[in-house]
Amino acid sequence: MELIQGTHKASKFEPQDFISNMPENVVTNIMDRLPLQDAVRTSKLSRNWRLKWTMLSQLVFDMNFLNYLLVREDRHNIGSIISRLLLHIKGSITKFVLYINYPASLEDISHWVLFLSRKGIEDLTLRKEFRPQLKLPTHLFSCLELKHLKLVNCCFEPLTSFHGFPNLLSLELDNVQFESERFGELCPALESLKVASPFRNSKVKPAEIGKHANLKTLSLFLCNLENIGSNSIFELVGFLPKLQELHLDFMSCEPTEGDAKRSPLTTFPCIKTLKLSTVDLGNRVMLSYAFEMIRSFSNLQTLEITASERVTVPTPGICFSEVDYNTTGSLQLCSVVFRDLKGSVNEVCLITYLLTCSPVLKKLVIEFRSHLKPGEQLLFAGKLLKLQRAYPAVDIDLY
Repeated sequence: MELIQGTHKASKFEPQDFISNMPENVVTNIMDRLPLQDAVRTSKLSRNWRLKWTMLSQLVFDMNFLNYLLVREDRHNIGSIISRLLLHIKGSITKFVLYINYPASLEDISHWVLFLSRKGIEDLTLRKEFRPQLKLPTHLFSCLELKHLKLVNCCFEPLTSFHGFPNLLSLELDNVQFESERFGELCPALESLKVASPFRNSKVKPAEIGKHANLKTLSLFLCNLENIGSNSIFELVGFLPKLQELHLDFMSCEPTEGDAKRSPLTTFPCIKTLKLSTVDLGNRVMLSYAFEMIRSFSNLQTLEITASERVTVPTPGICFSEVDYNTTGSLQLCSVVFRDLKGSVNEVCLITYLLTCSPVLKKLVIEFRSHLKPGEQLLFAGKLLKLQRAYPAVDIDLY
């Protein structure tokens, strides 16, 4: 029999390696969804996969990654490991998350941010766990393609020559020190602003925030405003014609009767969601704030109120004989959530007002204050049961 020599042809029944032959963009998409340490470990799958991880476009050095490293490496080596990983990345880096709870070199961080500025970074999170605050490297202000920026425990001091992030859509600040005078100039396209802690040494004028005319979502502490009067809130909202969601935190806020003076009633139809946190519903002034905002946001659909856990001597509320439910106007609320309630007269009165003036309301959720005694819970539940019977169309859930 003649021996025929030639190339070996794969059997038509031999399984094909579809995974290794996937397009690079598909591989990158899969890699970006894996924890970083798992993405790098795919290099051990086969020769074809040895460098697949270098196509990553999202690098997340979060607590999960750091815990993985700390089991295997000395914490002083983390910086050099991150540097080596970055140097292997071939393409653009669109997302970068850096969680710092180790002895980080400012020089390393500066080099990383410079590297990112040349890689088209769009989504950046810098989080430092402990004091002192991280002084942001000046290379950050070269990342002009940024769309999302989150800073935690940082010192934000833009260069005088810096004219802002032209493409930034969302900004989240938590324990960040910055110059409030330039606050409104830096992000002309901003759509979402979240301030997750009170500013230490600065106040912001409503007009400065109002320069972000494209804002759709705003979350801040009331004490961050230069003037905490209710008129300042309506002034601020008046600057933001596209605002749809507003979250205000009353922590460290001590308003007076003068702050709660009501201006002529103006409606703000764009706002659909209102979230109020750390509200002392036993305080007449704070209750007035909440009441006036609810009435002024005529198309409000979702309302969430988290009560303050401070123990205060309650002052008479505003919704007894002062409020004629038939003249306050109809609300468009569909969903209402109360948290940390104790069943006070003011709280029940506010709930009654919302039930009376919200013809399309379907769901009302109320969460007890965590340390409320069983007897107090039972008394509160009895009041709510009467309201449920009076308003059977609304589903009232108590937790």
